Order: sequence, then C-alpha cells, then structure tokens
Amino acid sequence: MHTTASPLPGRHLLLQVRTGFILGGTTLAAWCRDHNQNASHARQAVLGAWDGPKGRALRHQLVAASGAAAATSRKAAA
Repeated sequence: MHTTASPLPGRHLLLQVRTGFILGGTTLAAWCRDHNQNASHARQAVLGAWDGPKGRALRHQLVAASGAAAATSRKAAA
C-alpha cells in the first residue's frame, strides 16, 4: 500500500535531508538562502520541533528538494 504521508520528523530525517543536499552538490543552508527560508526554521521543521502547518509544509518541501523522499519511499517499500 502506498502512502502520501510525510516521513517522520527527527534526527534521522535531518541526516537524510542534509545528505541529499550534499549529494546534490549543495547544502541545507545554501538551499535555505536560495529559497528565502530561515535555516534554523528549516532545521526545526525537519526535527519536528516546528510542527504546525507551516513547519510541516516546509518539511515536505525540504524532503522533496533534497531527494530524501525517494530514499524514504524505498525504505518504506522494502
């Protein structure tokens, strides 16, 4: 069964997002600068400390942009 739910926030997801950006030739901080996002807010959103509608939307955007969504989907399918 396929789910569209976002991956669970936390330290593991933060590592996946940061790794995804690095493998893509950039960093989380650089992505935030390029997209007018506060890097601290981005980190808190991925960790789950900022978990309101805006935080969840930013987390979803970061997961997709970093490629962590593909890694998480493969892990869930296994």
